[in-house]
Amino acid sequence: MRSGKSRLAERLAAQNGLAVTYVATATAGDAEMRERIEAHRARRPNEWKLVEEPLAVGKVLRAHALPGRVLIVDCLTLWLTNLLMDADPQTLVRERENLLTVLPTLAGEILLVSNETGLGIVPSGELARRFCDEAGMLHQALAACCDRVILTVAGLPYLLKGVSL
Repeated sequence: MRSGKSRLAERLAAQNGLAVTYVATATAGDAEMRERIEAHRARRPNEWKLVEEPLAVGKVLRAHALPGRVLIVDCLTLWLTNLLMDADPQTLVRERENLLTVLPTLAGEILLVSNETGLGIVPSGELARRFCDEAGMLHQALAACCDRVILTVAGLPYLLKGVSL
């Protein structure tokens, strides 16, 4: 968290001069999260389109990905949390599979933002361990099908795969 990954994605999107759609997965469940969401909104250009979708990210990408357009999905770990907390346990399986199936077929440029959760200690709670496991498996699957993977630490981008910035 607070590594600069969203700002990097926003900068990359703004640099290419294409139309941008920002897909936000966060939900404002409390005052602190509302402040975070508002900070993100305040720094985005007004001409960027916003789609707020906490669960059906693959469906949104399919609907909005076009040649000459950039889509930013921010953030996949918040999306994963939303899926884990859904009353139907099959929602996670269905939506993850939908994202992984649709992603390679999309036109335009897709920037995915996510938190790396596997660099610390193993959490003591069952749900926290499941979240870390699911995030790790999602990240591996996404990295396999993405052209470029960048790890952002302390505001510094580290290229893991693909063409440098």
